[in-house]
Amino acid sequence: MAVRLSTLCLLMWLAAGASAQAQDLKPWKHGVIEPKGDAGFSLMVSRHGFAEKQGLKLEIFNFKNGATAHKALLAGEIDSIESSPGAAILAGARGADVKILGCDWPGVPHGLMVRSTITKVEDLKGKMIAVAAPGSLPNLLLNALLEKYKIPTSEVRFANLGGDLDRYKAVVAGVADAGVVAAEFMSVAPKDITMLVAGRDILPNYVRLCLTTTGKVLTGRRADAVGFIAAEMNALRFAVSHRDDTIALSRDLIQAKPDDPRPAYAFDITVKHGMVDPTVPLPMHKLSWMQDELVKAGNLKTPIDLAKITDAGIRAEAEKRVGK
Repeated sequence: MAVRLSTLCLLMWLAAGASAQAQDLKPWKHGVIEPKGDAGFSLMVSRHGFAEKQGLKLEIFNFKNGATAHKALLAGEIDSIESSPGAAILAGARGADVKILGCDWPGVPHGLMVRSTITKVEDLKGKMIAVAAPGSLPNLLLNALLEKYKIPTSEVRFANLGGDLDRYKAVVAGVADAGVVAAEFMSVAPKDITMLVAGRDILPNYVRLCLTTTGKVLTGRRADAVGFIAAEMNALRFAVSHRDDTIALSRDLIQAKPDDPRPAYAFDITVKHGMVDPTVPLPMHKLSWMQDELVKAGNLKTPIDLAKITDAGIRAEAEKRVGK
């Protein structure tokens, strides 16, 4: 009887300890753009206790696009977002209290998907091309491509069709002749649809996604921000080295069927070309290049001081926690 009571007391003590530990976790609300076939990388931080080990209770919020994600961030509804640094630069130029902490997706997984009527870049003249919001990757990629081949923007037609899936469907249905789409869609595209140009070849300095917060959050919760970036670093290290786990998570997040090739295709191309960086760097020279592109495209009137919308100290502190 004494043994049973001792065992019961031990279990109660352990349960109480676990409950207290859970109560000690600080909430952190993180926003991401609609999950795609590579979502396992971005959202691995919500699995395997990566956030909990840094003292955080992570809650994920999905947004349709970067514009709505930034609005939620600036409204104080969430603590951080993973989105295009181009959008953050534009927001900062308007005086928004944004802080880019590091960039987990320095590579470009997108490309220009075209119908069979287009076999070379020059064929884009007079065609309808599916893009997205001003300052976004699709727009910057297309503008850079047109500039490289000396094709005036007035000679093509632009259609803002939202997310990757919307643009992909538009090209397949013939609503658009071409569109900037994530490469993973090539794994399910009809045979008459091809990837004319890979984004990484046109925009080697483009940074796809960065982790952004606000100055207000850093003032009140700097230690928590460090913990979040450390959790991201650990999660990304795990993701790039555990193919099956990452593919399975991506498949679950986009509710893909077992025979859907997109998650595996996205994982392989991402790792092969180093599109994800677990060190979550803050490449100021690339952000400066992106800002120059925004100025050239007319989205930004004059360059701003990027030091005012970045904080390199957070990732530096987070690096000390990696692996712990």
